[in-house]
Amino acid sequence: MTYAIIQVAGKQYRVREGERLLVDRLSQDEGSSFHPTVLLVGGDGAPVLDLDAVKVTARVVGAVKGPKIRIGKYKKRTGYRRHTGFRASLSQIEIESIGKAGGAARKPKAASAEVEKPAKAEKPAEAEAAAAPAGLPEGYTDLTVAAIKGAAGAWGADEIGAALEYEQEHGKRKGAIAALESALAHQGGES
Repeated sequence: MTYAIIQVAGKQYRVREGERLLVDRLSQDEGSSFHPTVLLVGGDGAPVLDLDAVKVTARVVGAVKGPKIRIGKYKKRTGYRRHTGFRASLSQIEIESIGKAGGAARKPKAASAEVEKPAKAEKPAEAEAAAAPAGLPEGYTDLTVAAIKGAAGAWGADEIGAALEYEQEHGKRKGAIAALESALAHQGGES
């Protein structure tokens, strides 16, 4: 990876390996390493879709003061003059590496998670089948509120009633309840 855009202390920086930069004062001690948030990675030509798989390692080199900024106030014919100054507290960091996070250590975890997923998916599906009222539209429990709003117009009154009953007992999603009530009222007005 040629470069990365990271976020440190609320500001974004474009960095490369071995580069040093000044950022707002960090709470880490001098010499300590940390991993800033990665926002974008580029430079190889192939887009990186999984930013969780990319890790940037940075090391705090030291604390420094920024340049002095002099501020002068003046009002003519009154003798009013004020001078103040300001120097920002900064931390100098060095980018040690930009690369893939984990490597071989992450693969067994992902494989074990895949083995566990089907076992976990069966239990909620059985519970949903037992708890779902009769007449509920197929796959309703997996629908989002937006999908319910779009699909409710094509359902019959008994399906909407079953879905509304399910939402009031289990989901309690206000948007879904409002969409179902609206669809039920719309169907009542047509017939």
